[in-house]
Amino acid sequence: MGRDEGIARLRLIRTGGIGPVTYIQLLRRFGDPEAALAALPDLARRGGGKAPAVASKEAVEAEVATVKRLGARYLFRDTAAYPALLAEIDNAPAALIVKGDVTLLDRPAVAMVGARNASGIAIRFARQLAHDLAAEGWTVVSGLARGIDTAAHVGSIDGGTVGVIAGGIDVAYPPENAALQDDIAARGLLIAEQPPGTEPRARHFPYRNRIIAGLSLGTLVVEAAPKSGSLITARLAGEFGREVMAVPGSPLDPRSQGANLLIREGATLIQSAADAIEAMGTIGGGVRAGRGASYVPPEPMDAGDAERRVVTDLMGPVALPVDEIIRQSGLPAPIVQTVLLELEIAGRLERHAGGRVSLA
Repeated sequence: MGRDEGIARLRLIRTGGIGPVTYIQLLRRFGDPEAALAALPDLARRGGGKAPAVASKEAVEAEVATVKRLGARYLFRDTAAYPALLAEIDNAPAALIVKGDVTLLDRPAVAMVGARNASGIAIRFARQLAHDLAAEGWTVVSGLARGIDTAAHVGSIDGGTVGVIAGGIDVAYPPENAALQDDIAARGLLIAEQPPGTEPRARHFPYRNRIIAGLSLGTLVVEAAPKSGSLITARLAGEFGREVMAVPGSPLDPRSQGANLLIREGATLIQSAADAIEAMGTIGGGVRAGRGASYVPPEPMDAGDAERRVVTDLMGPVALPVDEIIRQSGLPAPIVQTVLLELEIAGRLERHAGGRVSLA
């Protein structure tokens, strides 16, 4: 795409209140980002709120200059360069910032995640497992955290690894992994959703986890506490229709409780790279590796005041699946999506994992 269109897309993406789902719906509805930007005030009015402050052209141009200076570039959703597996999920990032070997996105990928305070034996096993998977032509995806994530990257960096960053692509977190992050940029691939310079905050890590799970045919957990981020990644993988796998551990070690729980709930028990490859091979026909956007939202339809009331009356502060709103309202899905679009731009809607929404 041309520079002007790229700038307009980023202005839309960086505007508050416009999430990944809304971004795609706006492009689908108005055809180009400039028209979508111009329509925001009217959409917000219909949604019963004020239009969000649009990101300035100057701010976005400064971001683009920084990305270029860092040796990175953008991959926009609904373009051929975007990872196809990630595009399968409805809330995939509107744009990725990448640095390194993007051809790694053309290979089948497996996510490896686990405890930050992992045991020595688990770190050793994860490193060897990642090495063996990469040697078989798999790209190993992880989140550059301490412990298992670091072991996964170190084990696979010679064969193909992708590091997904919670903050900006130029921010190393944890700081002790700065050298590893640089090495991945040189020999693997770094991916970030946030603009350069963004320090990672707690709210960024669930967003990062969905990218890790979304890029991969399966997510493999090696040691994890029952309420850890690793189990969130595994749960997301299951919601995305991907394979969930876990390495069993001693019941005497609290760090193994999460992985053992996943196995008890139906995750595939993994003892070798061959086990993981066999497990993911059973679902490979349902999703595809490589690149090229595949998510197409429903054709938009205008909503009337009566239809808006039906939808908003069904909603409240507790998150409800969009499919349930469609079912209970009896309205066509495109009309419900239009109402939700207007509410989100008006600042009255919050989107949650699993295709759920609530009133703000």
